[in-house]
Amino acid sequence: MLNNWVVMPTCLPTVLRRCRMCTSERFRPNGKFRVNAHHKLLDAWLLALCTACGDTAKLTLLERVNVRSIRPELLDRMHDNDPALAAELLQDPAVRRRNRIALDWDNAWRLDTGGPDHLDREGGFPCSNEAGSLGKIDVSVRFAARIPVRPVRLIAEGCGLSRAEVERLITEGKLVSAVRLSGKLSGDFTFLLKR
Repeated sequence: MLNNWVVMPTCLPTVLRRCRMCTSERFRPNGKFRVNAHHKLLDAWLLALCTACGDTAKLTLLERVNVRSIRPELLDRMHDNDPALAAELLQDPAVRRRNRIALDWDNAWRLDTGGPDHLDREGGFPCSNEAGSLGKIDVSVRFAARIPVRPVRLIAEGCGLSRAEVERLITEGKLVSAVRLSGKLSGDFTFLLKR
């Protein structure tokens, strides 16, 4: 039986960028947009506040774009300060490159393993289904957003194991996957755990 886990964002990630007013390099996006019209041209920014001094940074989204070339629903979402749009745009590599920013996802995501309390704490195995009782679990991990996370950390958290124990299981060949489990991933993957 296949277990489905989902890595889900819980809030917008922190934006890493130097503040022009203080020495901080961390900004918290608040999901607010600013749209400015110059006759038939529009500029649009996503606003973020410095975590130290509260200064506002404007992350450029549109610059001198003809109003007719913008989809009306996109403009409506900006005017409505749509938080889902803010999350979507922050993950756009073109927006990050244009603004020379990076994202910090620490404390901005959670792992949903689908169980009532997500873990069977006594056995250290997720779920108390037949697959768990046989000593094997087959898990599909899906990312609801492009959140870079170490698979070892996800597996440790989802199975109630230490990271060292997960590393040992990989070394012993009891934890296998088609993707490399070291480093960070932000895309879907599967793994098989044999106990």
